[in-house]
Amino acid sequence: MKKIDAHNHPDYHGRTWSDIVRDMDELGIEKTCLLSWENPWDENYMPTLGVFASPMSSKCPVPFDRCYDGAINAPDRFILGYAPDPRVPGAVYRLQSAIDTYGVKMCGEIKLRMMYDNPDALELFRYAGQRGLPVTLHFDYYGATGQSSDSLRSSLWYGGDIFTLERVLEACPETNFLGHAPGFWGCISADGKWRTEAYPRGEVIPGGHIERLLDNYPNLYCDCSAGSGRFALSRDPEYTRGLILKHPDRFVYARDEFTNELSNYIDSLSLPLDVLELFYHGNLERLISQAGRN
Repeated sequence: MKKIDAHNHPDYHGRTWSDIVRDMDELGIEKTCLLSWENPWDENYMPTLGVFASPMSSKCPVPFDRCYDGAINAPDRFILGYAPDPRVPGAVYRLQSAIDTYGVKMCGEIKLRMMYDNPDALELFRYAGQRGLPVTLHFDYYGATGQSSDSLRSSLWYGGDIFTLERVLEACPETNFLGHAPGFWGCISADGKWRTEAYPRGEVIPGGHIERLLDNYPNLYCDCSAGSGRFALSRDPEYTRGLILKHPDRFVYARDEFTNELSNYIDSLSLPLDVLELFYHGNLERLISQAGRN
């Protein structure tokens, strides 16, 4: 089955674009979206970012030029993503240039210590929607802690909380958003664990915020990548299967890592073939089908 990975990064865990292509070939992935990450240095992620994760570097963790390097060398394998920091003057013009000059098709990854309903961020998101680009949002809730007692993650936050996301969805109905990361996926259950746990476990209580937002906001999609997505979806296979069948057009295959664990799990749910086609490539292809429009 055709697969498109909607979320990955060059140089992540030391993987160059050529390493990523080899990994894609081994796992039968046709294309990967290479997303940038413009953020002031983040000590919690520095060990995973290879040569660029240095306090002596002036570059952001995942600069756009590294994404472009992959796309120019393997244009048939990569889809370009780019998200300027909305706080930087001229951010909207930077995105405009990336679309018109380099053919960027996704606005991502937005992973910043700012409230995503900040007026500057909303301006950028609205422009992305105007140009047909979906926006990938990373959320970490400041009150949630990692499983390890010595985790640095408890001191970090990105974007706000699930209610910030709801305000963004309301403010930008013309823009499609992909929810991602612990602060999003912890809200799959109505148990409230997302407030204190980065990776909640246990049976899902129906009626969680993700289900509620999917029911009420047609511009929300689920980026199923990383441990956060896999752990949330595997908490309760029966619930997950039902949620995907309820919203088959809103779940997107993505990895943000270099494993086949998500695919193995999704394939175990015995979903209909047409739903799997949407999950693995159809939903993303629809999301980016209008990218670059004026």
